[in-house]
Amino acid sequence: MSKYQNICVYCASSNRVDPKYTKLARDVGTFIASSGRTLVYGGGHVGLMGAAADATLDGGADVIGVIPQCLMDREVAHKGLTSLHITKTMQERQQQMADLSDAFVMLPGGLGTLAEFFEIITWKHLGLHDKPVFILNAFGYWDLLLDMLVKAGDEKFLYEDTSHLFTVCNTLGDLKVKLS
Repeated sequence: MSKYQNICVYCASSNRVDPKYTKLARDVGTFIASSGRTLVYGGGHVGLMGAAADATLDGGADVIGVIPQCLMDREVAHKGLTSLHITKTMQERQQQMADLSDAFVMLPGGLGTLAEFFEIITWKHLGLHDKPVFILNAFGYWDLLLDMLVKAGDEKFLYEDTSHLFTVCNTLGDLKVKLS
């Protein structure tokens, strides 16, 4: 059994993205299932989130969703999960996802994905956890974000180089090796 049993995946809830991103999310879910791991994620049934959850479930593995009540009220929760935790706030959601997870993977996404990523690396920077964080930079999606972090360091907005807070994987194959 891997020391990284529960893998938290941050990704988009949009259904309007290029199908290559949906396939990537499904492939990540399939990998999680085939390696005998558990997916921890935001609990939605839409977008990349739903694709990753469905693929993990299809592979016979457990999926733990964590969703705030405000999103439950919008009926975006996945109804077929192994377990679904409902929180009062987005902040409680983030804390519970972090507590349940052994490692974090950021797939392509938007504002919510970025909020989750920056919170988890900030917590790591502050010493609140020491779990690995991975950026799956498939198709170069996160290139500009990575450039921005270098620029913020160069301009002295960061006290130190942030590259030790996360590992960049350009392919799912790279991620599989890092999680081994």
